[in-house]
Amino acid sequence: MRKRTIRVLCALGLAAQAALAFGAVRAEEMSFRLVGVNGNCGARCPQMIAAEGEIGEATPDAFVSFIAQNVGSGNLHGVVLLDSPGGKVVASMELGQAIRRLGMAVIVARPAAQSGGDGMALVSGRCYSACVYALMGGKKRVIPAQSRVGIHRMFNYSTSFDFSEGLVRERNYDDGGMRQMLARYASGMGVSSDLVTLAERTSPDQLYMLTGADIARWRLGTRKL
Repeated sequence: MRKRTIRVLCALGLAAQAALAFGAVRAEEMSFRLVGVNGNCGARCPQMIAAEGEIGEATPDAFVSFIAQNVGSGNLHGVVLLDSPGGKVVASMELGQAIRRLGMAVIVARPAAQSGGDGMALVSGRCYSACVYALMGGKKRVIPAQSRVGIHRMFNYSTSFDFSEGLVRERNYDDGGMRQMLARYASGMGVSSDLVTLAERTSPDQLYMLTGADIARWRLGTRKL
């Protein structure tokens, strides 16, 4: 019998490039919350935004809505604590653009309660894959030495059904258009487009972990607050 294939998702093209994502494991979608710096200043304690989870298509709008709901409450400072395994590429750029429009700084870190429950401490965070494009949006970008930033080639999946093989899942890669867009975006954020080039040369099955020298060379951020 001649093989017949029913496509349920189109192969990647220009229209589908906006859905490019990194990674295969689904994580919890990014959420936002206010966190205080310490417990010794009462209502005057500075507050930061903790952004944790996978960056999805709804994340940029959710971030803007969160800001709108919390402006004027407490003592909100323009700092985002970012911890993410990655997500959608275009959504990550849109999140980065929103962060830049608001003039906010980004720190790759997570909040953790201090011993005794007195305020908050910053602990190591991660920013993998597409997250790096959200990180680029920070007016100031801080990557503490204990935190990790990793990159690799972007890809997406398409799924087809074949009567002899059943469901077939295939990887799709950018044809060059998305890479150019990312390079322009990085340059506009003050980051070297060479970082995008390196990402696209790195196997999608591994993460290239950026060193302190990499972070400085490509102007991605600094180690110190």
